[in-house]
Amino acid sequence: MKVLVALKRVVDYNVRVRPNAAGTGVETAGVKMSVNPFDENAIEEALRLKEAGKASEIVAVSFGNAGAQEGLRHALAMGVDRVIHGEVANELDSLAVAKLLKAVIATEQPQLVILGKQAIDDDAGQTAQMLAALLDWPQAVAVSKLTVEGNAISVVREIDGGTETLNMDLPAVISTDLRLNDPRFVKLPNLMMAKKKPIGSIDLSAVDATVSVVVKQVAEPPPRAAGIKVGSVAELVEKLKNEAGVL
Repeated sequence: MKVLVALKRVVDYNVRVRPNAAGTGVETAGVKMSVNPFDENAIEEALRLKEAGKASEIVAVSFGNAGAQEGLRHALAMGVDRVIHGEVANELDSLAVAKLLKAVIATEQPQLVILGKQAIDDDAGQTAQMLAALLDWPQAVAVSKLTVEGNAISVVREIDGGTETLNMDLPAVISTDLRLNDPRFVKLPNLMMAKKKPIGSIDLSAVDATVSVVVKQVAEPPPRAAGIKVGSVAELVEKLKNEAGVL
C-alpha cells in the first residue's frame, strides 16, 4: 500500500504572529517556519504503518515556493521514502490545494491519503473533505486512531460529545487529530542527511488553482478594556444587569 502525505509550511506554533505592514496577511519575513503540527501527525502515522508492514512506500508532497522544500526535508529526516514539491507562486486556498492534490494522486496512485486536520495559519480544516469529494473516495476527519487490515481501514474519530468508529474500504482520505500519535523526535544527523536527498517535482500547470477565497485584511484584535473588582455579589449582579445587560 502506498501512502501519500500532504504537508504545509506554516509559521512555527511558538511564534506570536502579527499582521504584515500592508495588513494583507501575516508577517513571515524573518519568522521561524515549521511543518504544520497536524501534518507531523500525518507523517508519523504513515511511518508507523510502514514499520508495522502495512505500507510499502510513503510519499510526502507540499505546495508553494522554494521555502516549501524545508518542510519536505523535515519529512525526509523523519523517514519518508520520497518527497514531491509542487511549485506554486500564488497563495492557495483549501479548494485549490485539493485540486492540486488530486493531480498528484492521479500520478502517484496511492491507496491512502493522510492530511493534517487543519493548518494552524488559516484553521480552515476543509481540504481533506474537499479532496475526498473531488476523488469520490470515502473519508474520515479528526482521526484519533487508525487500523489497517488488508484493503480496509477502521478509524476512531473525534465528534461532539465523544468518538465515532468508522469502517471503510481503500482508497480513502483521512485527516489526523493531535491525539492520533506523538511525532518522533528528528535527530540532527537525519536532518543533515536529508539535505543531500533529492526532492522530486511535478508539473501542475494544467491544474486550475485559482483561489475562490481572498483575504481582504488582517489586523490584530482591539485591546480589551481593563476589568474591575466588585465588592459583593449584589454589586456583581447589578453590573451584569445594568451595565453588561446580560441579566
